Amino acid sequence: MSVAEDNFHPLRETVWETLRTRIFEGRYPPGTYLVERDLAAEFNVSRLPVREALRMLRQEGLLGDPGHRGAPIKPLKAKEVEDLAHLRRSLEVLACQLAAHRATQQDLARLASYLERAGLCLVRGAEAEAYEANIEFHAEIVKIANNDFLSSAFEPVQGRMNWLFHQPRDLQELTKDHRELFAALASGRVDVAAAASAAHISKYPARFPRSPHQRTQFEMISSNNKLVPKVN
Repeated sequence: MSVAEDNFHPLRETVWETLRTRIFEGRYPPGTYLVERDLAAEFNVSRLPVREALRMLRQEGLLGDPGHRGAPIKPLKAKEVEDLAHLRRSLEVLACQLAAHRATQQDLARLASYLERAGLCLVRGAEAEAYEANIEFHAEIVKIANNDFLSSAFEPVQGRMNWLFHQPRDLQELTKDHRELFAALASGRVDVAAAASAAHISKYPARFPRSPHQRTQFEMISSNNKLVPKVN
């Protein structure tokens, strides 16, 4: 395989996007070591763009520090998933509140297009493309929120959040959740959008197996759709 640079995608970004996709799709499972020299040979590029791509993956939290064997794909432990879900709830609920208040008809049309694309991908059995459409749906919400500080807060953990999207789950259910979230945003009601976002995100920790003696701290309080830490 070889990659080529163009005016819009420097080599480092092309390599980064390719490696990122492989991680999300499970082609590089946790614990796999990425070796700069081997990747440069595979992509038929110099080691510099590969080194930069690996650095970008480390910044996203997808790779560990490099050693003599290469840089390992980092696993997410159950507590890290919970911690990430807590952080994601804080950021995405705010994004949905702002988006519900600020969305124009054009913004809503773009959001609807991602849902339509995800549905069509499911019909064709193109799961990877459906996941990407669902990721872009959430990214578009952040854009509509139009808050630069919020966007900056997402950046350091965006890779790990996207990785969560690619974990085993019923894609039909995920797409249904997004349709409900879209309806909440289209209503223009900030409280409805916040509740729908919180309910959606609360499901993520359940995607990871736990022993029967472990209980998640990420609980949904059904009376008001708020997520609070469990007090033991």
